[in-house]
Amino acid sequence: MIGYVTIGVSDMAKAKTFYSDLLADLGAKLLLDMDRIAFVGKSMGAPMLAVCKPYDGQPNHPGNGNMVAIHPGSKEAVDTFYRKAIDLGATCDGEPGQRIPNQFYGAYVRDLDGNKVAFFHFG
Repeated sequence: MIGYVTIGVSDMAKAKTFYSDLLADLGAKLLLDMDRIAFVGKSMGAPMLAVCKPYDGQPNHPGNGNMVAIHPGSKEAVDTFYRKAIDLGATCDGEPGQRIPNQFYGAYVRDLDGNKVAFFHFG
């Protein structure tokens, strides 16, 4: 159902590198780079993450309540992606842990521009 999610960034080069490196283990790569906007994903026919300089030319800012949630496949993968994001320059916004007993395990980071990203596993 979701084609892509777009987040505003201040430095396209850094954002493309951050998300391409972060999501590479899920088979994602930079698929389309159109200067102001770039798409990272497995294919153009699968859900993608787009990073862009805002169309209106104003500075980007993370939305309050907006978040991109990534399902890497297991609790162990949540931990791995959280650590990788931190190593790539993200900041912690909630260390990995069980949020809902036996149901939801998650970790939260803020990317280089302050956008909130979650890694999660159900079950």
